[in-house]
Amino acid sequence: MKDLSHYRKSYEKSQLVESSLPENPMALFDTWFHETESAGAGEEINAVTVSTIDPDGFPKSRIVLLKMYTEEGFVFYTNYDSAKGRAIAANPKVCMSFFWPWTERQVIIRGHAEKVDESVSDAYFHTRPAGSKLGAAASNQSEEIPSREFLEEKLRALEEKFPDGNVPRPASWGGYLVRPDQIEFWQGRENRLHDRIRYTLKNSIWQRCRLSP
Repeated sequence: MKDLSHYRKSYEKSQLVESSLPENPMALFDTWFHETESAGAGEEINAVTVSTIDPDGFPKSRIVLLKMYTEEGFVFYTNYDSAKGRAIAANPKVCMSFFWPWTERQVIIRGHAEKVDESVSDAYFHTRPAGSKLGAAASNQSEEIPSREFLEEKLRALEEKFPDGNVPRPASWGGYLVRPDQIEFWQGRENRLHDRIRYTLKNSIWQRCRLSP
């Protein structure tokens, strides 16, 4: 057992002031993303926690890599037959959470996930390194397998079949677009009096409010 009560940090790097905030939260997300990137925040600042609701009613969270964001929302790619894919098929309501400790910020996104057009998935899939494409084809994500060797043998068979690595995109692999209806921006502040600004989409108009920390 380890006592973690002494792990403390004072957040002092920035603030959220309503008068300087844009009306559209996607504009603020874009600013924050580039500021975090410019801060030398290390690798994979596009890593995001995606939470779904399993058919048994339990939430489940995992890290994925965001591959695009636009005015419409946020795009990531996965196996549609995976645990997350099955959960989204049953209940498309998801939550996405970014944590950027380098800038003392969080962004929490609530929305509905939908599959992107197959042409979009095709285009992205063919930009991936050969190993990533082969790996996607070899893995029936989330399914139980007998051993690591079983998986590696499937990969070897695909490498022999597609020596140039130009494997077709599996029909079960593709992108999701998460269309947000609520986005919260969290900026760490001193004395745990953090700034929390929540945007909520109502009748196609983003409304904004401040939340108590």
